[in-house]
Amino acid sequence: MNVIVWDNDRVRFLDQTRLPQEEQYVVTGDYRVIADAIRRLAIRGAPLIGIAAAYGAALAVRNSSGDDQSHFTKQVEQAAAELESTRPTAVNLSWALNRIRRVVAESEGQPIADRSSSLLREAHAIHDEDRAMCESISQFGAGLLGEASTILTHCNTGALATGGRGTALGMIVRAWELGKIKHVYIDETRPLLQGSRLTAWELGKMGIPHTLITDNAAAFLMQQRRVQSIVVGADRIASNGDVANKIGTYGLAVLAAAHSVPFIVAAPRSTIDWDIKSGAQIPIETRADEEITRVVGTRIAPNGTAAYAPAFDVTPHRLITAIVTDRGICRAPYRDAFRRQQRLTVDKHD
Repeated sequence: MNVIVWDNDRVRFLDQTRLPQEEQYVVTGDYRVIADAIRRLAIRGAPLIGIAAAYGAALAVRNSSGDDQSHFTKQVEQAAAELESTRPTAVNLSWALNRIRRVVAESEGQPIADRSSSLLREAHAIHDEDRAMCESISQFGAGLLGEASTILTHCNTGALATGGRGTALGMIVRAWELGKIKHVYIDETRPLLQGSRLTAWELGKMGIPHTLITDNAAAFLMQQRRVQSIVVGADRIASNGDVANKIGTYGLAVLAAAHSVPFIVAAPRSTIDWDIKSGAQIPIETRADEEITRVVGTRIAPNGTAAYAPAFDVTPHRLITAIVTDRGICRAPYRDAFRRQQRLTVDKHD
Protein backbone atom coordinates (compact mmCIF):
# COMPACT_ATOMS: atom_id res chain seq x y z
CA MET A 1 0.00 0.00 0.00
CA ASN A 2 1.61 3.26 -1.16
CA VAL A 3 0.19 5.77 1.31
CA ILE A 4 2.74 8.42 0.32
CA VAL A 5 5.08 8.57 -2.68
CA TRP A 6 7.38 11.08 -4.33
CA ASP A 7 6.48 11.29 -8.02
CA ASN A 8 8.02 13.71 -10.55
CA ASP A 9 8.84 16.46 -8.04
CA ARG A 10 5.46 16.20 -6.32
CA VAL A 11 4.11 14.26 -3.35
CA ARG A 12 1.11 11.98 -3.68
CA PHE A 13 -0.63 10.93 -0.46
CA LEU A 14 -3.81 9.19 0.62
CA ASP A 15 -6.25 11.50 2.43
CA GLN A 16 -7.08 9.38 5.47
CA THR A 17 -9.93 11.63 6.56
CA ARG A 18 -11.93 10.23 3.62
CA LEU A 19 -11.56 6.58 4.64
CA PRO A 20 -13.25 4.15 4.64
CA GLN A 21 -15.87 5.63 2.33
CA GLU A 22 -13.45 6.88 -0.30
CA GLU A 23 -9.82 6.31 -1.31
CA GLN A 24 -8.84 9.80 -2.41
CA TYR A 25 -5.24 10.77 -3.21
CA VAL A 26 -3.88 14.31 -3.12
CA VAL A 27 -1.01 15.40 -5.38
CA THR A 28 0.92 18.53 -4.41
CA GLY A 29 4.14 20.41 -4.96
CA ASP A 30 3.54 22.70 -1.96
CA TYR A 31 4.95 21.85 1.47
CA ARG A 32 2.14 23.88 3.06
CA VAL A 33 -0.38 21.37 1.75
CA ILE A 34 1.65 18.65 3.50
CA ALA A 35 1.68 20.68 6.72
CA ASP A 36 -2.08 21.17 6.56
CA ALA A 37 -2.61 17.46 5.86
CA ILE A 38 -0.59 16.53 8.96
CA ARG A 39 -2.46 19.07 11.06
CA ARG A 40 -5.91 17.83 10.04
CA LEU A 41 -4.90 14.13 10.19
CA ALA A 42 -5.15 13.47 6.48
CA ILE A 43 -1.58 12.22 7.04
CA ARG A 44 -1.19 10.63 10.46
CA GLY A 45 0.80 8.07 12.43
CA ALA A 46 4.12 8.99 14.03
CA PRO A 47 6.45 7.37 11.46
CA LEU A 48 4.39 8.55 8.49
CA ILE A 49 4.29 12.20 9.54
CA GLY A 50 8.07 12.13 9.85
CA ILE A 51 8.35 10.81 6.30
CA ALA A 52 5.81 13.34 5.02
CA ALA A 53 7.60 16.22 6.73
CA ALA A 54 10.92 15.21 5.15
CA TYR A 55 9.29 15.17 1.71
CA GLY A 56 7.64 18.50 2.51
CA ALA A 57 10.99 20.11 3.31
CA ALA A 58 12.40 18.73 0.07
CA LEU A 59 9.45 20.21 -1.84
CA ALA A 60 10.13 23.65 -0.37
CA VAL A 61 13.40 23.99 -2.30
CA ARG A 62 12.93 21.55 -5.14
CA ASN A 63 12.87 24.29 -7.77
CA SER A 64 15.48 26.55 -6.15
CA SER A 65 18.04 28.05 -8.47
CA GLY A 66 20.80 30.65 -8.38
CA ASP A 67 23.57 30.72 -5.83
CA ASP A 68 22.03 32.43 -2.79
CA GLN A 69 23.09 29.97 -0.09
CA SER A 70 21.52 31.84 2.81
CA HIS A 71 18.16 32.10 1.02
CA PHE A 72 18.18 28.33 0.41
CA THR A 73 18.86 27.66 4.09
CA LYS A 74 16.11 30.07 5.15
CA GLN A 75 13.62 28.41 2.80
CA VAL A 76 14.29 25.00 4.30
CA GLU A 77 14.12 26.29 7.87
CA GLN A 78 10.87 28.14 7.22
CA ALA A 79 9.30 24.97 5.84
CA ALA A 80 10.75 22.81 8.62
CA ALA A 81 9.47 25.17 11.32
CA GLU A 82 5.94 25.14 9.89
CA LEU A 83 5.93 21.37 9.46
CA GLU A 84 7.33 20.84 12.96
CA SER A 85 4.60 23.00 14.52
CA THR A 86 1.77 20.85 13.19
CA ARG A 87 1.74 18.19 15.92
CA PRO A 88 3.83 18.37 19.11
CA THR A 89 3.70 14.85 20.58
CA ALA A 90 5.14 12.51 17.92
CA VAL A 91 8.92 12.74 18.14
CA ASN A 92 9.41 11.21 14.66
CA LEU A 93 8.40 14.58 13.21
CA SER A 94 11.26 16.54 14.77
CA TRP A 95 13.61 13.56 14.35
CA ALA A 96 13.08 13.52 10.58
CA LEU A 97 13.31 17.30 10.24
CA ASN A 98 16.52 17.38 12.27
CA ARG A 99 18.01 14.95 9.77
CA ILE A 100 16.98 17.35 7.00
CA ARG A 101 18.57 20.26 8.89
CA ARG A 102 21.79 18.29 9.26
CA VAL A 103 21.95 17.72 5.49
CA VAL A 104 21.42 21.46 4.95
CA ALA A 105 24.30 22.27 7.29
CA GLU A 106 26.62 19.65 5.80
CA SER A 107 25.94 20.73 2.19
CA GLU A 108 26.54 24.44 2.74
CA GLY A 109 28.56 25.97 -0.08
CA GLN A 110 27.66 23.29 -2.63
CA PRO A 111 25.64 24.20 -5.75
CA ILE A 112 22.00 24.84 -4.91
CA ALA A 113 20.78 22.07 -7.21
CA ASP A 114 23.08 19.60 -5.46
CA ARG A 115 21.85 20.71 -2.04
CA SER A 116 18.26 20.25 -3.15
CA SER A 117 19.03 16.77 -4.45
CA SER A 118 20.73 15.92 -1.15
CA LEU A 119 17.54 16.81 0.75
CA LEU A 120 15.44 14.58 -1.47
CA ARG A 121 17.89 11.69 -1.06
CA GLU A 122 17.63 12.08 2.71
CA ALA A 123 13.81 12.09 2.56
CA HIS A 124 13.88 8.90 0.47
CA ALA A 125 16.34 7.38 2.95
CA ILE A 126 14.01 8.16 5.87
CA HIS A 127 11.16 6.49 3.99
CA ASP A 128 13.23 3.43 3.04
CA GLU A 129 14.60 3.05 6.56
CA ASP A 130 11.12 3.13 8.05
CA ARG A 131 9.98 0.45 5.61
CA ALA A 132 12.87 -1.75 6.74
CA MET A 133 12.22 -0.98 10.42
CA CYS A 134 8.60 -2.03 10.03
CA GLU A 135 9.73 -5.39 8.65
CA SER A 136 12.11 -5.92 11.57
CA ILE A 137 9.49 -4.92 14.16
CA SER A 138 7.00 -7.28 12.56
CA GLN A 139 9.45 -10.18 12.67
CA PHE A 140 10.56 -9.62 16.26
CA GLY A 141 7.08 -8.85 17.54
CA ALA A 142 5.37 -11.82 15.94
CA GLY A 143 7.62 -14.04 18.03
CA LEU A 144 6.02 -12.65 21.21
CA LEU A 145 2.54 -13.81 20.23
CA GLY A 146 1.38 -17.30 21.11
CA GLU A 147 -0.29 -19.84 18.87
CA ALA A 148 -3.99 -19.29 18.12
CA SER A 149 -3.78 -15.84 19.70
CA THR A 150 -6.61 -13.37 20.00
CA ILE A 151 -5.22 -9.83 20.01
CA LEU A 152 -6.68 -6.48 21.01
CA THR A 153 -5.26 -3.36 19.39
CA HIS A 154 -5.95 0.36 19.75
CA CYS A 155 -5.89 3.15 17.13
CA ASN A 156 -4.15 2.45 13.80
CA THR A 157 -0.54 1.31 13.48
CA GLY A 158 -0.43 -0.31 10.06
CA ALA A 159 0.57 0.75 6.56
CA LEU A 160 -1.60 3.85 6.93
CA ALA A 161 0.58 5.09 9.79
CA THR A 162 4.08 4.18 8.57
CA GLY A 163 6.32 3.84 5.56
CA GLY A 164 5.93 0.05 5.49
CA ARG A 165 3.61 -2.66 6.75
CA GLY A 166 3.25 -1.06 10.17
CA THR A 167 4.44 -1.39 13.75
CA ALA A 168 1.89 -3.00 16.11
CA LEU A 169 -0.38 -3.92 13.22
CA GLY A 170 2.66 -5.10 11.28
CA MET A 171 3.33 -7.55 14.13
CA ILE A 172 -0.23 -8.79 13.93
CA VAL A 173 -0.13 -9.19 10.15
CA ARG A 174 3.17 -11.10 10.31
CA ALA A 175 1.80 -13.37 13.04
CA TRP A 176 -1.27 -13.99 10.84
CA GLU A 177 1.02 -14.97 7.96
CA LEU A 178 2.71 -17.44 10.31
CA GLY A 179 -0.65 -18.96 11.28
CA LYS A 180 -0.48 -17.69 14.87
CA ILE A 181 -3.43 -15.28 14.93
CA LYS A 182 -6.97 -16.52 15.43
CA HIS A 183 -8.77 -13.19 15.75
CA VAL A 184 -8.19 -9.46 16.24
CA TYR A 185 -10.36 -7.15 18.32
CA ILE A 186 -10.20 -3.46 17.37
CA ASP A 187 -10.99 -0.59 19.71
CA GLU A 188 -13.03 1.97 17.79
CA THR A 189 -10.62 4.58 19.22
CA ARG A 190 -12.68 7.59 20.12
CA PRO A 191 -12.98 10.40 19.34
CA LEU A 192 -11.74 10.18 15.72
CA LEU A 193 -12.42 6.47 15.23
CA GLN A 194 -9.06 5.47 13.79
CA GLY A 195 -9.78 1.89 14.79
CA SER A 196 -13.16 1.59 13.13
CA ARG A 197 -12.31 3.74 10.10
CA LEU A 198 -8.71 2.71 9.43
CA THR A 199 -7.61 -0.48 11.21
CA ALA A 200 -10.79 -2.33 10.30
CA TRP A 201 -10.29 -1.15 6.70
CA GLU A 202 -6.72 -2.47 6.61
CA LEU A 203 -7.52 -5.83 8.20
CA GLY A 204 -10.51 -6.24 5.91
CA LYS A 205 -8.33 -5.72 2.84
CA MET A 206 -5.99 -8.47 4.10
CA GLY A 207 -8.75 -10.89 5.04
CA ILE A 208 -7.72 -11.11 8.71
CA PRO A 209 -10.68 -12.00 10.99
CA HIS A 210 -11.54 -9.04 13.20
CA THR A 211 -14.27 -7.61 15.39
CA LEU A 212 -14.84 -3.96 16.25
CA ILE A 213 -15.64 -3.03 19.86
CA THR A 214 -16.36 0.22 21.66
CA ASP A 215 -13.43 1.44 23.71
CA ASN A 216 -15.31 0.85 26.95
CA ALA A 217 -15.98 -2.82 26.10
CA ALA A 218 -12.30 -3.74 26.44
CA ALA A 219 -12.48 -4.43 30.18
CA PHE A 220 -15.38 -6.84 29.77
CA LEU A 221 -13.57 -8.59 26.92
CA MET A 222 -10.57 -9.17 29.19
CA GLN A 223 -12.76 -10.28 32.07
CA GLN A 224 -14.19 -12.92 29.74
CA ARG A 225 -10.61 -14.06 28.96
CA ARG A 226 -11.12 -13.46 25.25
CA VAL A 227 -7.82 -11.57 24.78
CA GLN A 228 -4.35 -13.13 25.01
CA SER A 229 -2.32 -9.98 24.28
CA ILE A 230 -2.74 -6.25 23.73
CA VAL A 231 -0.51 -4.68 21.08
CA VAL A 232 -0.26 -0.91 20.52
CA GLY A 233 2.05 1.59 18.89
CA ALA A 234 3.72 4.73 20.25
CA ASP A 235 4.14 8.35 19.26
CA ARG A 236 6.96 9.09 21.69
CA ILE A 237 8.85 6.91 24.16
CA ALA A 238 10.72 8.47 27.06
CA SER A 239 14.18 7.13 27.85
CA ASN A 240 12.79 5.31 30.90
CA GLY A 241 10.20 3.45 28.80
CA ASP A 242 7.13 5.58 29.49
CA VAL A 243 5.02 5.66 26.31
CA ALA A 244 2.85 8.37 24.80
CA ASN A 245 0.23 6.92 22.49
CA LYS A 246 -3.33 7.56 21.34
CA ILE A 247 -5.70 8.59 24.13
CA GLY A 248 -7.14 5.48 25.76
CA THR A 249 -3.88 3.53 25.72
CA TYR A 250 -3.13 4.16 29.40
CA GLY A 251 -6.57 2.88 30.39
CA LEU A 252 -5.99 -0.29 28.37
CA ALA A 253 -2.65 -0.83 30.12
CA VAL A 254 -4.27 -0.52 33.54
CA LEU A 255 -6.94 -3.02 32.51
CA ALA A 256 -4.33 -5.37 31.10
CA ALA A 257 -2.42 -5.35 34.40
CA ALA A 258 -5.64 -6.02 36.33
CA HIS A 259 -6.42 -9.05 34.13
CA SER A 260 -2.82 -10.33 33.71
CA VAL A 261 -2.85 -9.74 29.95
CA PRO A 262 0.52 -8.95 28.32
CA PHE A 263 0.70 -5.33 27.13
CA ILE A 264 3.12 -4.90 24.22
CA VAL A 265 4.28 -1.67 22.55
CA ALA A 266 5.79 -1.64 19.06
CA ALA A 267 7.70 1.32 17.61
CA PRO A 268 10.86 2.13 15.64
CA ARG A 269 13.92 3.40 17.53
CA SER A 270 13.26 6.85 16.07
CA THR A 271 10.31 7.07 18.48
CA ILE A 272 12.60 6.93 21.54
CA ASP A 273 13.37 10.43 22.78
CA TRP A 274 16.63 10.36 24.75
CA ASP A 275 16.10 13.97 25.83
CA ILE A 276 12.91 13.01 27.70
CA LYS A 277 13.62 11.26 31.00
CA SER A 278 10.02 10.30 31.81
CA GLY A 279 6.53 10.54 30.42
CA ALA A 280 5.81 13.57 32.59
CA GLN A 281 7.99 15.62 30.21
CA ILE A 282 6.24 14.55 27.01
CA PRO A 283 4.19 17.38 25.45
CA ILE A 284 0.61 16.24 24.94
CA GLU A 285 -1.34 17.66 22.03
CA THR A 286 -4.84 18.95 22.80
CA ARG A 287 -7.30 18.93 19.94
CA ALA A 288 -10.35 21.08 19.20
CA ASP A 289 -13.53 20.63 21.28
CA GLU A 290 -15.43 19.75 18.10
CA GLU A 291 -13.61 16.44 17.85
CA ILE A 292 -15.56 15.34 20.94
CA THR A 293 -18.77 17.34 20.63
CA ARG A 294 -19.26 16.09 17.06
CA VAL A 295 -19.03 12.62 15.53
CA VAL A 296 -18.35 12.44 11.79
CA GLY A 297 -19.56 16.03 11.50
CA THR A 298 -22.78 15.55 13.47
CA ARG A 299 -23.16 17.44 16.76
CA ILE A 300 -23.85 15.10 19.70
CA ALA A 301 -23.51 17.58 22.58
CA PRO A 302 -25.52 20.75 23.27
CA ASN A 303 -24.16 24.00 21.86
CA GLY A 304 -21.75 25.63 24.27
CA THR A 305 -20.64 22.36 25.90
CA ALA A 306 -16.97 22.55 26.87
CA ALA A 307 -14.76 19.58 26.08
CA TYR A 308 -11.29 18.33 26.97
CA ALA A 309 -9.67 16.58 24.02
CA PRO A 310 -6.11 15.35 24.61
CA ALA A 311 -4.97 13.39 21.58
CA PHE A 312 -2.60 11.20 23.60
CA ASP A 313 -1.98 9.85 27.08
CA VAL A 314 1.10 8.43 28.80
CA THR A 315 1.46 4.81 29.90
CA PRO A 316 4.02 4.28 32.70
CA HIS A 317 6.74 1.78 31.87
CA ARG A 318 5.79 -0.41 34.84
CA LEU A 319 2.59 -1.40 33.00
CA ILE A 320 4.39 -2.44 29.80
CA THR A 321 5.36 -6.07 29.29
CA ALA A 322 7.73 -5.43 26.38
CA ILE A 323 8.67 -2.76 23.84
CA VAL A 324 9.47 -4.08 20.37
CA THR A 325 11.80 -1.99 18.22
CA ASP A 326 13.52 -2.70 14.92
CA ARG A 327 16.53 -3.96 16.91
CA GLY A 328 14.66 -6.48 19.02
CA ILE A 329 12.58 -6.92 22.15
CA CYS A 330 13.17 -4.66 25.15
CA ARG A 331 12.09 -5.47 28.69
CA ALA A 332 12.45 -3.52 31.92
CA PRO A 333 14.60 -1.76 32.91
CA TYR A 334 13.95 -0.06 29.59
CA ARG A 335 16.66 2.60 29.73
CA ASP A 336 19.28 -0.15 29.95
CA ALA A 337 17.62 -2.15 27.17
CA PHE A 338 17.49 0.91 24.90
CA ARG A 339 21.16 1.61 25.57
CA ARG A 340 22.09 -1.95 24.64
CA GLN A 341 20.24 -1.54 21.34
CA GLN A 342 21.90 1.81 20.76
CA ARG A 343 25.34 0.26 21.29
CA LEU A 344 24.39 -2.53 18.89
CA THR A 345 23.52 0.05 16.24
CA VAL A 346 26.81 1.93 16.73
CA ASP A 347 28.79 -1.32 16.55
CA LYS A 348 27.10 -2.31 13.30
CA HIS A 349 28.23 0.95 11.71
CA ASP A 350 31.85 0.76 12.94
